[in-house]
Amino acid sequence: MSLSGASERSVPATKIEITVSCRNLLDLDTFSKSDPMVVLYTQSRASQEWREFGRTEVIDNTLNPDFVRKFVLDYFFEEKQNLRFDVYNVDSRTNISKPKDFLGQAFLALGEVIGGQGSRVERPLTGVPGKKCGTILLTAEELSNCRDIATMQLCANKLDKKDFFGKSDPFLVFYRSNEDGTFTICHKTEVVKNTLNPVWQPFSIPVRVLCNGDYDRTVKIDVYDWDRDGSHDFIGEFTTSYRELSKAQNQFTVYEVLNPRKKCKKKKYVNSGTVTLLSFSVDSEFTFVDYIKGGTQLNFTVAIDFTASNGNPLQPTSLHYMSPYQLSAYAMALKAVGEIIQDYDSDKLFPAYGFGAKLPPEGRISHQFPLNNNDEDPNCVGIEGVLESYFQSLRTVQLYGPTLFAPVINQVARAAAKISDGSQYYVLLIITDGVISDMTQTKEAIVSASSLPMSIIIVGVGPAMFEAMEELDGDDVRVSSRGRYAERDIVQAGCCSHCGFIV
Repeated sequence: MSLSGASERSVPATKIEITVSCRNLLDLDTFSKSDPMVVLYTQSRASQEWREFGRTEVIDNTLNPDFVRKFVLDYFFEEKQNLRFDVYNVDSRTNISKPKDFLGQAFLALGEVIGGQGSRVERPLTGVPGKKCGTILLTAEELSNCRDIATMQLCANKLDKKDFFGKSDPFLVFYRSNEDGTFTICHKTEVVKNTLNPVWQPFSIPVRVLCNGDYDRTVKIDVYDWDRDGSHDFIGEFTTSYRELSKAQNQFTVYEVLNPRKKCKKKKYVNSGTVTLLSFSVDSEFTFVDYIKGGTQLNFTVAIDFTASNGNPLQPTSLHYMSPYQLSAYAMALKAVGEIIQDYDSDKLFPAYGFGAKLPPEGRISHQFPLNNNDEDPNCVGIEGVLESYFQSLRTVQLYGPTLFAPVINQVARAAAKISDGSQYYVLLIITDGVISDMTQTKEAIVSASSLPMSIIIVGVGPAMFEAMEELDGDDVRVSSRGRYAERDIVQAGCCSHCGFIV
């Protein structure tokens, strides 16, 4: 097989899901435990350069994290696919690039994980001089082709009281069983505070994550009482299976929560409460390719941040700097994302807006002005047309503020609300320096748009803090507003790699 270029690469043998855990990590926090996160890097065959592939969630206050978020990689069995796992202590005030937040790293090949006993390996973490950094545990499993999505809701009744001054703060952790008797974490619910009778929010989970297509595979569910210091108290457990869960679509199913230790110690022990499956439904998940093949057209809209926090476009320090020699951070982000998306937009006409600027001649502040200065027809021809209008706007408007996302989200949502036959899908690209002034209104707009044929891509540029931007990306906790949760996660937030800042 030739190794000369990516274009000659063979078809992947399969997709492999990697689950990550760590044990005995360094404790870097003074008054609590570390808040770990793992970043996976893959190595380019051609350049040997390490590139970030993805990140786990951050788990607060623990030295022994079991991460729910997985890494899914294409597996080429005839190649050596080198991986690097970096572990960081993350809090809201630091950037993970700082050395003091580094907890260690491990290097190994994907084949080593797959070839390990039970497709599981444990490796020491290294990289912090003079310190034992603990270990990283990696589990690999080939993914099935099952595309179904299960949606369920559970509640509990009369759970054990664990808090001295209150009741309990219960949450559920789902695990799927492995052939060697071990379990792999696959989902955590939210915590419901101070109750022995919690009702958890409905959640959706891919069936292949829950059981990987084996409907009789054991699913274990642990019930915990949440503690701020990370030492969550075990209340009890019960087991089920996808097949058993799916039989409950038309009836409530009640599970006894059992604590093996209490059962051994107390002869009169009955249970530690019960968990009831309130609802369960299954839908097929269609892929992006399925929709495109079915004739769905993408409508791509661009919104660019023109607030003063980006700096004077005439100054080299500005993220909008109009250099004759190279593109600005904003232009690079627009080009990088837009050139990918434009291939799926048949007419190549892109509405493009700016927000947060004063417009001539009267100096009116606008949060959704057309870059081409045409209110009747804001469309630009291709990404090059968007770039041309963007540069023209920089020469005429005054960067101002504040940074409001809701107006342009609502504008695209109004267009998407007119479509109900699946023929059109709207994608809004927002490029920003990370500061959001209307967080409450933006969350409300996202929740309202979550039922529409619409997605939002938020790309951050520059060195600003992006916690608010990440909060809108509902990977871990679905965005909510005034008690309503988004029906689905429609926001993907990240950074432009060209800008040298990683979120």
